[in-house]
Amino acid sequence: MITKFDSLFAGHIDMENAGYGGTAVNDRRFPNEQLVTVFDKAEAMAKLMDRLGYHAFWMAEPHFQPEGYDCIPTVLMPALHLAHLTRNIKLGCGFNICPMWNPLRLAEDYATADILTGGRVIFGVGRGYHTREVETFGSPLLDQPANRELFEEQVDLIFKAFNNETFSHEGKHYTIPARVRYRGYDLKELTVVPRPLRLPVECWQPVQGGTARALDFMAKHGIKGLIGGGSAEGGAMHRVVLDWQAAHARIGQHLEMGERLCFGIHFFLDKQREQGIREEA
Repeated sequence: MITKFDSLFAGHIDMENAGYGGTAVNDRRFPNEQLVTVFDKAEAMAKLMDRLGYHAFWMAEPHFQPEGYDCIPTVLMPALHLAHLTRNIKLGCGFNICPMWNPLRLAEDYATADILTGGRVIFGVGRGYHTREVETFGSPLLDQPANRELFEEQVDLIFKAFNNETFSHEGKHYTIPARVRYRGYDLKELTVVPRPLRLPVECWQPVQGGTARALDFMAKHGIKGLIGGGSAEGGAMHRVVLDWQAAHARIGQHLEMGERLCFGIHFFLDKQREQGIREEA
């Protein structure tokens, strides 16, 4: 049974001549004064959804988008701002792209937002899909196995930081804490300060290809899945839902059909069907 309704705003500005027959993406470029209007737009949306009783307002984390399609480079800062302008609605990170973060900084920033908003920010993680973004930040994306390897180690580290008062980590990409002397002793463990007040942290991740490795990793950490886009959409969605159940069954958890999943639906509204088809085109 569907019990909650959310909406996603990726951070696009208002623009003319949109749609499949409109101006090509690479031919669009907008001045900064127009790009920053996404923040007023996000504020208006969040306030309206809060009044209407929506469960959550999600924002995406894109970078370097002068074309005007995705112009919110960080989710946690506007989420904190919007939490102070609304009363009940939750603010979702859809998603924090881990390969563009230091994982401990991300853990600290989320924990701070959790505290300052009284638990109204929903955590989310993703691997990224724009080469201009991920590769520019110095992480792999063209090399998909390397991207996944880095992402998995980062998420492992983030959940260690969330769930343990003190922790250490040794992996391919990170050695935590640094092997240095500090105040006269050798560092062996570290504490992230602050840690989230609400544990376990509710975390979401997009389901794209829906591979067994990806679903098993999500099940291990208790990460919930959002299906909507990629190869998991359309005819493959039913398979992914069944595979999702199977991944949890492998760790001894029985899920009902669709449990711990969110389904993204793309649609266009107009007063008449024919007019809607024309406008969308």
